[in-house]
Amino acid sequence: MATDQSPQETDGTYEQFEERVTRISNVGNAAGILQWDQEVVMPDEGTPARAQQLSTLSSLSHDLLTAEETGDLLDELEGSDLSEEQTAVVREVRRQYDRETSVPGELVAEISETTANAHPKWKAAKENDDFEAFAPTLEKLVELKREYAEHIDPDADPYAVLFAEYEPYLDLETAERVLERLRDELVPLIDSIDDSDAALATDAFAGAFEDDDQEALARDVLDSLGYDWDRGRLDTAPHPFSSGTQFDARVTTRFEEDDLLGSITSTIHEFGHANYTLGLPDEGYGTPLGEARDLSVHESQSRLWENHVGRSRPFWEHFLPIARERFPSLEDVSPEEAYEAANQVYDDNLIRVEADELTYHLHIVIRFEIERALISGDLDVEDVPKVWNDKYEEYLGVRPDTDAEGCLQDIHWSHGSFGYFPTYSLGSVLAAQLYAAAEDELGDLDDDIREGEFDDLNGWLRENVHQHGKQYTTPDLIERATGEEFTADHFLEYVDEKYGELYDL
Repeated sequence: MATDQSPQETDGTYEQFEERVTRISNVGNAAGILQWDQEVVMPDEGTPARAQQLSTLSSLSHDLLTAEETGDLLDELEGSDLSEEQTAVVREVRRQYDRETSVPGELVAEISETTANAHPKWKAAKENDDFEAFAPTLEKLVELKREYAEHIDPDADPYAVLFAEYEPYLDLETAERVLERLRDELVPLIDSIDDSDAALATDAFAGAFEDDDQEALARDVLDSLGYDWDRGRLDTAPHPFSSGTQFDARVTTRFEEDDLLGSITSTIHEFGHANYTLGLPDEGYGTPLGEARDLSVHESQSRLWENHVGRSRPFWEHFLPIARERFPSLEDVSPEEAYEAANQVYDDNLIRVEADELTYHLHIVIRFEIERALISGDLDVEDVPKVWNDKYEEYLGVRPDTDAEGCLQDIHWSHGSFGYFPTYSLGSVLAAQLYAAAEDELGDLDDDIREGEFDDLNGWLRENVHQHGKQYTTPDLIERATGEEFTADHFLEYVDEKYGELYDL
């Protein structure tokens, strides 16, 4: 047993273990590049081969992780004399090992191949407004993910098992409690805004904007925030995302001729993700110490930069002159008007990624409730469009005319990512908590943002969040960074103050 090993023997065992973990990580990172390629530049007819490639890498990663040698190394190391960092690596790999050894390799490969083939089917269904064309694939994915969850823990709520894939240390009860509180407290605030007589400058960015010029401005945004081009790149994708490692963290965004503001906020959002990835320690690459602390923390970084920085008044005082250089038509727009346009609340919007900072969370609640019902078997796939539309009418007072702007708008279910959506709201809540903690230590950040100086904020995030990788569990990381447990208090105080002032409440 590990406890009988000498320190030298333990060191040798850990080196073997770390080498194996790094091999597994490299396989996963290679798959990530292929997935990026599929969504950004792969030819339309490349899917059959890409599905096989991703399935092979998924199986290889699964086989390496679940091999007897991995289990033996974990058994030897647990309880032995390890450093705090090494103990964290063993903890994280053990959690992953226990989950994946519960799942047959054939099922892992089938899920990987099915999701790879699902992407073009979802894309075509959305383009053609044809849910029925995607429904059989969605039904298969639901069945596969139910089976996956049952293998891991047959006695648990299958949705809780799937949620733990994305957020293993904040339990589903916490997510439900936060979502319910957001729904209960945001709906009255949104109603008050609806009744307000305040007239915001919602048309500040009206007009037509060429894609090439928008891309140039997106690069200006990334330059201004301090994106490291030596370790990143900017591309376009139908559904913007960021992916990669601390050595190669890529950003994608999208451009629509009549939505310049949307491309700016989308780019800032994805910068937040990439910035977190770039802040992970180089020396931790290949192990959990060099990986992000799961999706709620990841989303906190994108929402912090998008909302607390990119939608702030001082940001537009800083950035509007830069935007005017690319688009002279903005010459008559004032920073205050740009700020108001970036923060208008409109509950008649159907699209999650275009939602304002408040109604966004009702979009998440709808998805959360639907996918919970799908996984539990309380909702049939064929009924998803109607239930989706009914919930939009109930929660937001609008009803989609098409499935393309309804239940087909998001890519996540084509990835089999059931349990992912709650992390968006959890991340927004955590963003406010982290920003408040940063200001407690650094002082008010408005002047820095107004001057385009982001080093202090980014340095605080590097020190308190990024550099730790997965060394700490999510609750421990939050408490170390902020001095308190995870709470929605800061988010609700932030939106009450911000929108109360904007809408004269």
